Parts: sequence; structure tokens; C-alpha cells
Amino acid sequence: MAREQGTGSTPLLVLGKVTEILNCFSLEEPDPTLAQIARQTGLPTSTCQRLVQNMVREGFLDRDGDRYRIGLRLVQWASPGTFGLDIVRIVRPILQQLRDDTGETACLYIRDGAFRTVVAVAETRHVVMRPFRVGQVMPIHAGAPGKIFLAFDPGAREALAGMELTRFTPNTPASWDVLDEQVEQARGQGFFAAFGERNSDVGSISAPVFDHTGELAGVLGLGFPTQRVTIADVGRLGPAVSEAARAASVALGQHTAAAPPKAGRSRGAAAR
Repeated sequence: MAREQGTGSTPLLVLGKVTEILNCFSLEEPDPTLAQIARQTGLPTSTCQRLVQNMVREGFLDRDGDRYRIGLRLVQWASPGTFGLDIVRIVRPILQQLRDDTGETACLYIRDGAFRTVVAVAETRHVVMRPFRVGQVMPIHAGAPGKIFLAFDPGAREALAGMELTRFTPNTPASWDVLDEQVEQARGQGFFAAFGERNSDVGSISAPVFDHTGELAGVLGLGFPTQRVTIADVGRLGPAVSEAARAASVALGQHTAAAPPKAGRSRGAAAR
């Protein structure tokens, strides 16, 4: 569509306006109203409404009441892009092997600010499962993967320092003292297990993946329902996750004799 209907010969760069609308969606503001979109883009209300309605119809956006979210169809289109990431291509077979060895869903995460995103999944074959999907975004202070980011990536602490530690369940760390204790444990043992921190019936065990420079490249881990995997299973699954993460690090070029970097601030220097 090169021109806006009903405006004569005035050209309309539709893709540019669609981009402006999509730029209104962020992790901080995932579900703006039409009025907010119109205000942020500066588009005339009628033009904004027509474009948003068309984007809903085509699956770019989903509508819930008077609010809009990025559409599932757009997420599906974006997912194949992760196949071009070297880390995803290299680590995917290791995720699949970890899934086969443990029977649980294996995931690879990368960090974006104070959030972590799933970029690859090897899904469990159990009927009872908790879904993890490529593109799923979660906060780094809740769940095992985030503790690994905070332990081995100084940028993670900096990104989280000014944010509130939202409490999702009674097990979510709600203070820096508790969070720092968890981070020190993750740094000391090389993996971390969390139960019911983001959802009361979901647990996770994660370990760091390093690249050829020794920097944290991502976090590899298992996700599972707590009705099947309990704290008693950590002694069995924790080393399996650590070994898979080491294999992923070697595959990314890390020297096998290199010691993991001791990133992060000391507890006494933690932001509160």
C-alpha cells in the first residue's frame, strides 16, 4: 500500500508509521491504549486507529479491552530469526541432549537489560509440563537463570539496580540481602536452583555459558513443574546442567582450562 486511502495523491509511508506504532511497545509499557499510541506517535487519531485496527486484523497486534499487545503472529514470524544466531545454532544440540538426559525442558537465555529472553528451547516430552517458548521474556531477579546473569555479568546488576524487585510469589526475593545471598551461592557453586520464584508451581536450574573471550554469552538451564522435580532432585540435575553449560562454552570457543570470571559486586556494595 503506497498511499493512504482517501488522501488524494499524498504519499503515506505505511511501513514507517507501522514502525512508529510498534515502537510504542516495550518491556516497561507492553500494553498501551490507543490514546497512548496516538500520543506517542503523533499520528492523527483517525489514522492511528485505522492502522492499529488493520494491524490487529493481520496479527501484528492483539487487543484486550482497550489495550493492545504485540500479536502472537508477529512473535511467530520473529522466532525463526533466532535460528541465525550462532549461539542458538551451536547450543541447540546440547539443549536437546540435556532434555533427553534429564527428561525436562531445556532452555537458553540471553539478557536484555533487567530481563531475560528465551532464545532456544528443547521441550520436554512429559505430558505434564510448563510451557517455555522462544521470545518469552522474564525478569532476572526471579528464577534461576537470572541469578546466573547477576553472578557472572556485571551489566545485569547495573541494569537491575534502579528497579523494584517485584514479588510474584512468597518465594520471590524481595530484598537485596536475599538476592545477594542467592547470587553468591550461584557464583560459588557454578549453578543455581530456584523453586516457585516466578510461578508457584515452576522451578528452574541454570548454569553459565561463556564465549571464547571468557565473557558470559548466555544462560542454559532446565524448567519444570515442581510437582515432578523437587529440591531433592537438585543433587542429580544441578551437575547435569553444569556439564551441559560447560559443553556449550567449549563449543563457543572457551578454553577448557579457563576459570569462569568472577563477575558482579560484593554483597556489601549491592544497590538497595
